[in-house]
Amino acid sequence: MIFYEPGQHKEHGFSHDPFKAFVSPRPIGWIGSIDDQGRTNLAPYSFFNAMASNPPQVVFGTGSRPDGSKKDSQLNIEQTGQFTLSIVGHALKDDMNASSAALPHGESEFETAGIEGAASRLVKPLWVAKAPIAFECVYRQTIEMECWDASHKNYMLIGTVIGIHVSEDVVVDGKADVTKWQPVSRLGYYDYATVTEVFEMFRPEGAPRPT
Repeated sequence: MIFYEPGQHKEHGFSHDPFKAFVSPRPIGWIGSIDDQGRTNLAPYSFFNAMASNPPQVVFGTGSRPDGSKKDSQLNIEQTGQFTLSIVGHALKDDMNASSAALPHGESEFETAGIEGAASRLVKPLWVAKAPIAFECVYRQTIEMECWDASHKNYMLIGTVIGIHVSEDVVVDGKADVTKWQPVSRLGYYDYATVTEVFEMFRPEGAPRPT
């Protein structure tokens, strides 16, 4: 069994930091936002997850730009208090990857990558029209996290889901069938995975049941 302290991975035979490979698969939050001038933005974040369901709440993590300034998604969300979160199905993997390009401030990934946006009902930012599921969210707070590099910053943003769009194609017998959209998840390095197989496990007596 290998043991090492974070930051010392190369001393133990790892060519790259394996931490993100260990914590996998990680769902991808495809974040749509809009700035105070009405310019749209779209970016994928793999430090993303749901943190509560009553009410539904989501979080995603973002680092700063190389110069220490905030990225467009964070700036827009903190300024407007709104964002969307589209779920990445396997059919959208290339669009998602294209939207990760570093563009000049104010330039839209929707337009540059040729990704069709759909109008939200309760918030202003667009969501990805071909996404199997999308959330409309209101921003709650930002938490600045520890960072080893003084020139860089790490942030966690929290939002509440106030609206949900679901394609009828992924609903089977009243349940969402994850194999219908095969969500793309981030692994380590340049690796990704999709969900194609599902199995059931029933909890012991007295354990909480799905609602």
